[in-house]
Amino acid sequence: MTSDIQLNDIVTLIRGDARTALQSLPDGAARCCVTSPPYFGLRDYGHPDQIGLEPDPAAYVAELVAVFREVRRVLSADGSLWVNLGDCYASDGGTGRQGTRGQRFDRQHTQETLGETRKWPDSGIKPKDLIGIPWMVAFALRADGWYLREDIAWHKPNAMPESVRDRCTRAHEYVFHFTKSPRYYHDADAISEPAGQPAGPRRLTGQHKADAGGATTNGTSTSTLGSNGGPSTRNRRSVWAIPTRPFKGEHFATFPVGLPTLCLRAGSEPGDVVLDPFAGACTTGVAALAEGRRFVGIELNPANLVLARPRLRQPGFGLIHAQPAAIPPRPSEVGGYHA
Repeated sequence: MTSDIQLNDIVTLIRGDARTALQSLPDGAARCCVTSPPYFGLRDYGHPDQIGLEPDPAAYVAELVAVFREVRRVLSADGSLWVNLGDCYASDGGTGRQGTRGQRFDRQHTQETLGETRKWPDSGIKPKDLIGIPWMVAFALRADGWYLREDIAWHKPNAMPESVRDRCTRAHEYVFHFTKSPRYYHDADAISEPAGQPAGPRRLTGQHKADAGGATTNGTSTSTLGSNGGPSTRNRRSVWAIPTRPFKGEHFATFPVGLPTLCLRAGSEPGDVVLDPFAGACTTGVAALAEGRRFVGIELNPANLVLARPRLRQPGFGLIHAQPAAIPPRPSEVGGYHA
């Protein structure tokens, strides 16, 4: 059961299960997908059809593979997928949170970490093992046909402390960048970072290729020169330090707008459709509107959509432009589906 909530010409929210709601979207409807699926075995989000409560990691991975197979169909031929995932530990009492999990994202955390015993003797996973869920998902998506282009470490400078003494406190999660084909849109200049040291001569104009991948960037470089003649910006490194931020008015946190902003800047252009099949409170949507993109969000929990609607409507929230509807809709690109 799905239902659309049309907010304006550039935002559509779909209430429903991503596994079925994606089927309502036409082929090639979106240029970029930025999302954070529910984590495995850590929280009960209060819906009987939720992903994350599967009996074992393999079943969880299989569910996500099926979802992202539909996402691949919905993406344009040169589209990109960015998936944020955290990990968890196995223990005699079930899966245990990795420490930074309490600061996580777009979903309410009114339930405690699941406490039932979970053992998977045939999997090789032992109590106290880091399960490796993000990489299990990444390799499974690659085997299903995605191009795994890079792993990005999201470093959290304000990560939650942990009481453990036999390992380091975890202060990072992964963002995996996948593409539908070996040649894809990627705007490296849009996410460039300040250059720490002169990097030598750099070609500043003309179409160029992304490092070792064949991705065509968007033409003329926007890099600027420093006082010594070297570039003042450089290609962004694969560790992104972005603090988490609380969501005012509610007893949970959202992942920071800066994280999806970098992803969609690299993987889309103004006016493109950005998709999030696990939209939660629509932080990806907030970032998309701020950057002049259109947004399609799918969310299973209606309570999250109640939170999302004012975030997407209020011009003063975060970085949302005062008049996002100024971007003309382009229904011909999405088969008549107005996002």
